[in-house]
Amino acid sequence: MATLETISEQRLHGGVQGFYRHPSQACGGPMRFALYQPPQAANQACPVLYFLAGLTCTEETATIKAGAQRLAAELGLVLVMPDTSPRDTGFDGATGDWEFGEGAGFYLDATRRPWSSRFNMYAYVTDELPVLLAENFPVDVSRSALCGHSMGGHGALTIALKQPARYRSVSAFAPIVAPSQVPWGHKAFSRYLGEDTNAWADHDACALVRRQSFPGTILIDQGEADPFLHKQLKPELFEQACAEAGQSLRLRHRAGYDHSYWFITSFIDDHLRHHADALGLR
Repeated sequence: MATLETISEQRLHGGVQGFYRHPSQACGGPMRFALYQPPQAANQACPVLYFLAGLTCTEETATIKAGAQRLAAELGLVLVMPDTSPRDTGFDGATGDWEFGEGAGFYLDATRRPWSSRFNMYAYVTDELPVLLAENFPVDVSRSALCGHSMGGHGALTIALKQPARYRSVSAFAPIVAPSQVPWGHKAFSRYLGEDTNAWADHDACALVRRQSFPGTILIDQGEADPFLHKQLKPELFEQACAEAGQSLRLRHRAGYDHSYWFITSFIDDHLRHHADALGLR
């Protein structure tokens, strides 16, 4: 059993909100995550929703700002919020640029050095973390779902499309759906993966959905006042790709909402219910 350190645990809505640290083989050093156990977890293993946060965020961001625990407690849903990258890597260029490096792991496994030795967030989220959760918490990892915001929305979509049999549902807030076609993706992918754009397609939701559909409806909320909407997010590209692939998509444009957690907390309950239905909780 992997070593797990409890940083803190507090009572919340009848359950327990905890923050934890552990040594990660995938990321070559310590990793942190937050986990909320609903009251039902005291008596049974509960399904899990992974919330993947965006650029600059940590395991604390969605845990504190999204306001998801109240309804998760009613539904009996475990919430897991991983950090967005390894930390204290010491790599030249890993800090000082909020769009790349620490805090910007993009939920992929890097193939270029030095990033490939530490920046393996895909393996961490899909392989290492679920095993750790199953060993240490009352979590039914066979009933898993994904949600994410911005870079984390990119992560949720690409992970679900790569492993559609592993996750019951997927949703996103303002996801980066076409990183191969926008500046955020160009900056990250060229450094993590190299200049061969053919390799980028394996980490691009628009390309992936044309190869492999997801069983069930993908839910996306996008704020129309999002300052990144037209340059970095481009939801219309994913809408077109889903239409061409026959993928069921519910894309909701929210007038007046921006990219912030005020937007997320306004609609997080809708997303939790979306996942609860797929996980058999309602």
